[in-house]
Amino acid sequence: MKKLTLVLISIILVVLAGCSNTGQETNGSGEKKKDVKQEITANLGGEPYTVDPAFASDTTSFWVIDNLYEGLYRYDKEGNIVEGAASKVDVSEDGKTYTFTIRDGLKWSNGDNLTAKDFEFAWKRVLDPATAAYDPSSFYYIVGAEEFNTGKGKVEDVGIHATDEYTLVVDLKTPIKFFPKVILGQGFLPVNQKVVEAEKDWAAEAETIVTNGAYNLASWDHNNQLTLEKSSTYWNHQDVTMDIIHFKMVADATTEYQMYKSGELDFVKSIQAEAIEQEKSSEEYVNSPSFSVYTYSFNVEEEPFTNAKIRRAFAEAIDREAITNNISKGGEQPAYGYVAYGVKTPQGNDFRDEVDQYYKFDKENAKKLLEEGLAEEGWSTLPEVTLKYNSEANHKKIAEALQEMFKENLGVEVKLENQEWKTYIDTFKQKNFQIARMGWGGDFLDPFPVLNLYSQKSSSNFTNYSNPKFDDLLEQSLIEQDEEKRFELLHEAEAVLMEDLPIIPIYFSAQNSLVKTGIKGVRFDPLNNPDFRYASREAE
Repeated sequence: MKKLTLVLISIILVVLAGCSNTGQETNGSGEKKKDVKQEITANLGGEPYTVDPAFASDTTSFWVIDNLYEGLYRYDKEGNIVEGAASKVDVSEDGKTYTFTIRDGLKWSNGDNLTAKDFEFAWKRVLDPATAAYDPSSFYYIVGAEEFNTGKGKVEDVGIHATDEYTLVVDLKTPIKFFPKVILGQGFLPVNQKVVEAEKDWAAEAETIVTNGAYNLASWDHNNQLTLEKSSTYWNHQDVTMDIIHFKMVADATTEYQMYKSGELDFVKSIQAEAIEQEKSSEEYVNSPSFSVYTYSFNVEEEPFTNAKIRRAFAEAIDREAITNNISKGGEQPAYGYVAYGVKTPQGNDFRDEVDQYYKFDKENAKKLLEEGLAEEGWSTLPEVTLKYNSEANHKKIAEALQEMFKENLGVEVKLENQEWKTYIDTFKQKNFQIARMGWGGDFLDPFPVLNLYSQKSSSNFTNYSNPKFDDLLEQSLIEQDEEKRFELLHEAEAVLMEDLPIIPIYFSAQNSLVKTGIKGVRFDPLNNPDFRYASREAE
């Protein structure tokens, strides 16, 4: 998932201007039009893996979760990071202690009071090894967090304490300038202790889930549709203009597009490549930046990708421009490094532009590397390779293109295996693959969160990759207070990663969406899913 900045966020695109929550407007003669129901229908692309923040790892789940819960910080309608459940934040002079004051009168959707103790419980729940949460490593900046999570320390020694109902004190091991951005992550959202402890599957149904965000989960027809309704108990509900969000769960991109054209959907997050040329001139088309990279991950403990030369051979056998020009076709940029465009360095450059390409499409060298890798392993032929991907969107076409490139440029026959999203997430997390599709976005606009995905401590490192030099460079960058030196360390870390290539970056993503002309105020952000909270539907 997990989808926030040192270089302050957000590059924002707002689709036109918002309108009032009443939906009342006048026609050309000055007469009032009838009220318009403020609701929108979009498509998730599949069943969310979970709506329990402790276990979410994917953008599909995050899109629902971000509407259901609110953490200590939130995004306002302009995309600025502002206080959410916290009304005030105090930071000690040494930058190591954060004191959060929780707003008065906060409520859970079941009417319970929300307090600082809910945050303490939720955060320690993620860290508890018995929980087996998705991303406990994102808490390792906190005193005692890593030790407790790895079974080497006690929960009492973790630097997360609700000193009273309205005060949460967090102690860091070292001053981290971007810590406020870190805790925008979904794992830092609160959960209701009483509800969680009473029912193991509390987040599995609309009838049992309890949340604290802008919306409640009104209904959930699994694998078909879920509906969110504006929460009357949310402290800032008066600023939320969209009352109802319907999320369909249609995996097939062609069907999704047809539903949009027929009026069954008001919004498509990512349109299929075939439709981009047709829609580019439409006023309903929106192209927006995305701080994410489309990759294929190797399991470096599964043959033949235990060998670095064979991994590089596969990387250099891919014509990325053919993929972006002929398949994705939505403004994506071929990726010859890992960190996506969008991060400004202290020198004012883009991080990506400060270094040369780490590899290129070179089928002759790819064949040579493959032969050398085979010789190193003592193999006369390459072990059988299966490439796994999930069924939604353009993933099938890209997988088929890679299959053809590996055959033509390496002489390697690769089998393809596809799965629906929820099943695929489990397959990926269980590291049950040799090579598998995945996209990664940063938690904030900085190289650290995306590079750190591949550190040995990262809960999101599903490649089994480990390099002490890489980990050490990341650790140094974390405590380095001089920004120029910090970025130098991050460049060095990326260079190590790109030498070892536990993943194949394919392209840097862009978002190509469709929004019905009557929907105004949808906020697009390079780090997050589209935000409907402050959008509205106009009268026709």
